[in-house]
Amino acid sequence: MLETSARLLRLLSLLQSRRSWAGPELAERLGVNARTVRRDVDRLRELGYPVEATPGLGGGYSLGAGAQMPPLLLDDDEALSVVLGLQGAAGGAVHGMEESALRALTKLQNILPSRLRRRVADLKGAFIAVPFVGPRVDPERLSAIASACREQEEIAFAYGDRLGRRSERLVEPYGLVHLVRRWYLVAFDPSREDFRTFRVDRIDGAV
Repeated sequence: MLETSARLLRLLSLLQSRRSWAGPELAERLGVNARTVRRDVDRLRELGYPVEATPGLGGGYSLGAGAQMPPLLLDDDEALSVVLGLQGAAGGAVHGMEESALRALTKLQNILPSRLRRRVADLKGAFIAVPFVGPRVDPERLSAIASACREQEEIAFAYGDRLGRRSERLVEPYGLVHLVRRWYLVAFDPSREDFRTFRVDRIDGAV
């Protein structure tokens, strides 16, 4: 049987790995009984982790979204993936995100175990920073478009094509694509009865 502190970390890792766990599943994974699982869940809640419990058939435990972000548990490969992603985001195509990415990267590097710091240093040493060339996109605009995609809401905007001609559009957003240093909105345009692709940096006005 795992010691309490190690078991809590294991429980947290399991809860972060998928949307929901049945109590008996967690008990089996941790090698304890259902009562101990409930007690460990209460301990995680006391530490600030928003563990939600759904009773009945099909219910279980899940890690909800909290007001503050508790620490994440990452394995070595996951941590390195985050480092590489942040390194790329620091010079990416989203306006104003460079400093945020660098701050997050610094925080992560400061807490990495020694076995990973050397690997990260090697990766950073081999990483060639290429200055971003191209239009930058407002993160608020990306967020608004992403929300409309999720909620399946129509969006209206003014759009300028490559010749500088402007037109008013009302579309049904489908998704966002990042390709060759540019963000694109894929949407269905009812007025043209077909799907269209719009460069996000050419979208003007409220979304």
